[in-house]
Amino acid sequence: MHTKTSLMADLKKLGIKPDGTLKIHISYKAIGEVENRGDTVLDALMEYMKPGLLVFASHTWDSVNTENPVMDVLHTPTCVGALTEMFRKREGVHRSLHPTHSVAAYGKDAEAFVADDAKLNTPCGEGGSYYKLWERDAQILMIGVNYSSNTFVHGIEEWDKAAGTISDESEDYYVINHAGERLYTPQRRHCAPLGSSTFTKIEPYAYEKGLLSFGKFGDADTRLIGAKDLRGLVAGFLANDDSFLAGY
Repeated sequence: MHTKTSLMADLKKLGIKPDGTLKIHISYKAIGEVENRGDTVLDALMEYMKPGLLVFASHTWDSVNTENPVMDVLHTPTCVGALTEMFRKREGVHRSLHPTHSVAAYGKDAEAFVADDAKLNTPCGEGGSYYKLWERDAQILMIGVNYSSNTFVHGIEEWDKAAGTISDESEDYYVINHAGERLYTPQRRHCAPLGSSTFTKIEPYAYEKGLLSFGKFGDADTRLIGAKDLRGLVAGFLANDDSFLAGY
């Protein structure tokens, strides 16, 4: 059975920098049997990263749409896993004001890190949380999931002009902030026909170039890469073929 101590030891073995910025995508089931279940997983991650910044996706794109265009930062649940839903409710965690692609952050300067997402009119636009991951050269750790879950690549698509990924037309969306105020946050949405399913094609290239490392967190297979390395690799492909990730 995995414990808080053993999971923290796994993070150290993976080379996670406790005073850096860590973006997590995670499958709880893949980790295996854990003492006190999901709470222990979060305890391990949050204690290990306390000197730095821990970031989870807290997306709502599955439930916030043109028929239901309002995201309530306090009450709208995430659509990307039970651990993320638990994490965003924890004391000291700050959730960003993005209607469909919010993040939740804990640790050093967490509130400032998420502060600009309400200004975005695309899922991962420049100046927002995903862009700040690149600026900080965050470590991106996939736990029990592959690159089809790596939202950071959507950011690269936006910043480096991948073909056919963002709609031309804007739709009306709203966010209810912590004070109960309703903010107008119009959005151009993802529209690539295959979504993120093509992102797994990045993995063999990243591994071949020594940018991607594999390991274990509990029983889960992990993939670890730096944000600047990942953007540099994908941007190079897009410069030669802007439909590299489009699937056609």
